[in-house]
Amino acid sequence: MIGTILVTLIGGVVIGLLGKWLAPGDKDNIPLWLTVVCGIVGMIVGSLLYWVIFGQNNAAFDGHKATWDNATNGVDWWRHIWQVVVAAVAVVVASGITGKSKA
Repeated sequence: MIGTILVTLIGGVVIGLLGKWLAPGDKDNIPLWLTVVCGIVGMIVGSLLYWVIFGQNNAAFDGHKATWDNATNGVDWWRHIWQVVVAAVAVVVASGITGKSKA
């Protein structure tokens, strides 16, 4: 349980910062905690979208069935790309909702 929380928080920071970097325009006007939330949303929603579109047809590997959070044998780079793109969209939405300006 603690491990899952730590991975989610650390992954949320990394994916959120990558999403913030990828987002078009000046999206530095949201606080770090909101960036982490966008990263966590990107991790979960990106993984689920990837699973729905590509992962359901994957065969079993390493003695277990493919699941939404572990769809391939090894590092799932495509799933991580989906996570970053979803986080970038979340950063754009969060920036638009908060409406802060850097002026």
